[in-house]
Amino acid sequence: MNSPASAPAPSQDEQKAQVGRAALAHVGRGDIVGVGTGSTVNKFIDALATIKDDIRGAVSSSVASTERLRALGIPVFDSNEVEELAVYIDGADEIDGRGYMIKGGGAALTREKIVAAQSRRFICIADASKRVNTLGAFPLPVEVIPMAARRVIRQFARLGGVAQVREKDGVALVTDNGQHIIDVTGLRITDPLGFESEVNQWPGVVTVGVFAHQRANICLLGTASGVQTLRFD
Repeated sequence: MNSPASAPAPSQDEQKAQVGRAALAHVGRGDIVGVGTGSTVNKFIDALATIKDDIRGAVSSSVASTERLRALGIPVFDSNEVEELAVYIDGADEIDGRGYMIKGGGAALTREKIVAAQSRRFICIADASKRVNTLGAFPLPVEVIPMAARRVIRQFARLGGVAQVREKDGVALVTDNGQHIIDVTGLRITDPLGFESEVNQWPGVVTVGVFAHQRANICLLGTASGVQTLRFD
């Protein structure tokens, strides 16, 4: 007798949808939820819409997420209107075994750090491809004041990194904050806390896309066998 065929492994898009739905378990009734930016977060926003009558609303880290939230009927508050958030839910470009992350592929890293710092807990939602042993394979985003871009690029060169200004449609990308993004390759970030502290002190750097001081408390990781929960508390 032939054995039944096993179900196909979920695609990367399906993994993102699974962790987006799983994140609802960390949202409390009556919460104002911190909401990040990116393709995985879009899945979470879609899931959040199914319980929108149970929450007060959201604080968003980007114009794109704000537009998606409002289109689904979820009220969006300015961060200055809210004293503290119970939870911030966002994706990552990389996350290591201590909950340290690289973020900013969607160019919203500064606002993401602001909302993360306002939240008691950070729940990272990611597919399995984002899990790494050491940060740095993904190009590190750094938001900079435009007049400092060339000098910051030279500072990264002294650390062995190759940096360039991110472009969109052939011109320098402008963030929601009116700044530029530098993407840096060639780094191995073995001390994320120290690295983040150092680069954030460079004149002209708005913030670096290492999230160590605002690391994840929990990562909901989408895998071929389902959602894994990684705890870093």
